[in-house]
Amino acid sequence: MRALRPWARYLLLIMAHLLAMGLGAVVLQALEGPPALQLQAQLQAELATFQAEHKACLPPEALEELLSTALRAQAHGVSSLGNGSESSNWDLPSALLFTASILTTTGYGHMAPLSAGGKAFCVVYAALGLPASLALVAALRCCLMPALGCPGTWVAVRWHLAPAQAALLQAAVLGLLVACVFVLLPALGLWSIQSDCSLLEAIYFCFGSLSTIGLGDLLPGHGRGLHPAIYHLGQFALLGYLLLGLLAMLLAVETFSELPQVCTMVKFFEPSGPMAAEDQGDILGQDELALSSLPPDTPASEQDPEEALGSV
Repeated sequence: MRALRPWARYLLLIMAHLLAMGLGAVVLQALEGPPALQLQAQLQAELATFQAEHKACLPPEALEELLSTALRAQAHGVSSLGNGSESSNWDLPSALLFTASILTTTGYGHMAPLSAGGKAFCVVYAALGLPASLALVAALRCCLMPALGCPGTWVAVRWHLAPAQAALLQAAVLGLLVACVFVLLPALGLWSIQSDCSLLEAIYFCFGSLSTIGLGDLLPGHGRGLHPAIYHLGQFALLGYLLLGLLAMLLAVETFSELPQVCTMVKFFEPSGPMAAEDQGDILGQDELALSSLPPDTPASEQDPEEALGSV
């Protein structure tokens, strides 16, 4: 397959990606279609029952207008339901969590600015904050990657492993550690605190947060039934969890991307033609730097006569 032209390799990659998307769509349609239809039928039945009981007091048009207003408010994170334990959606912990969801590109969707000034500020804040966040994460990655490589080097020397085997072992251990510390343990804590959340839903929420998917079906703003102090403490804990968890996920992905097997697969899609002039210049520059660091060779005329005779 190496004999394929570069455009054929890229076309093969695009077709595989589209095939994976189509397969995922078919599976989700088969899994989620029947429950969605069942929920829609249940909702229509409940609305019909409510209208039959209160038709004289509340006309159907007024009910639809009320529900539309409530749904529009819910889209911005404003709700009149609950016991009022959440005094404001824009208190300091909630605002910090919202800014963290912007800078980490999680985007839960549980809150949204209402005013034009708030929307404009979000645009400017994200445009300036996202590059700064990427720079911070890149700097931390450069500091932590050598430290993470030390245990792998020690194990490779201790067990006399090949470099490829040592890299695979290090990636597997790091991936398992991140999965346990940043997915399984927080999910268990969330499951024990939230009575209406199953363990699968908790794992689903943690993985969706760390992968920056943020689908919005399980929201961090649902703190009703909790004491306000516990609710705000959970928001601060989620803020730190997002920052540390995303850094851990980046380190794990970076480790997996440096595996020899992954590098071989990436090189398969590299152009096999002649190199560009700028690429050759960079390689020549690196060769000159490497050669300049070598010790100068001793001329044959300056060798010791005894060494010269011994070599003959």
